[in-house]
This record gives sequence, C-alpha cells and structure tokens, in this order.
Amino acid sequence: MLAVVAVLLVLVFALAALWFSRTRALARRVGSFSCRLTEPRDPRSARGVAQYGATRLYWWRRLSVVPRPARTWSRYGLVVLEKVVLPPVPGRPQAVVARCRVVAAAGGAPHEISLQMSAEAYAGFTSWIEATPSRVGTII
Repeated sequence: MLAVVAVLLVLVFALAALWFSRTRALARRVGSFSCRLTEPRDPRSARGVAQYGATRLYWWRRLSVVPRPARTWSRYGLVVLEKVVLPPVPGRPQAVVARCRVVAAAGGAPHEISLQMSAEAYAGFTSWIEATPSRVGTII
C-alpha cells in the first residue's frame, strides 16, 4: 500500500514539474502573451498562451502538459472584426477582446473566435496581422 502511494506521489510531482516547465517555457518565448480563447462551439473561455509565428498564430491551453499547440491559425486567414475594451479591473492590465473571423486554409467554412488579451498584446497582435503583405481592410 505504501509503495502505491509513493508511486502516485512521484507521478503527481512529475506531472506538476512538467506543467510548470512547459508553462514557464511558453511564457518566455519571444512573441508570446496570455490569451483567453472563446469559440462558438464552446461558449466557455479557456485560458492559454498565444505566440506569433512567421505565418501562424499558435495557442496553447494553460492547464495542459501537451507540448503541441491546441489551436493554430494562419496569419493570412485571421481578420479582426471587432475590438471590445473591457471595464478596468483594479490591479490588472486593461483587457481587450478581439472578435476575429478565421478562414480555414484547407478551404473549410470560416468561423469566429474571440481572443481576450491585454491592450499591449492587442497592439502587437494587430501589428503582426498588418505586417502581412496585402492585408488592406482586415483591421479595425
């Protein structure tokens, strides 16, 4: 019985260490920022970390140990439809929700997502999208 408890404690510790290491590595990447994702299929928002790539936006769930991003969106397929500035919360940075249309690269139907981030992250996000060649009319 004691051996089973010891093995379980080692497993829990290993998972916690893996999660901490992953979260720390994601937060330290260049171009990464905290970001909540809400999709129409699932009205609950999920906390995560997003990162700009050369041609894609990557998003990882905060409460996960999976090394691959949970979602990726093509830079060319992201269109900001609306920006909503949320009421200020004392002690936290100003938050912004970007409602975006995502056009699937494989020819799928476009759908909408909402990304909640800090105002500074939103400025970087829109600059990243605008820096894409031939992007006239995709930013509000």
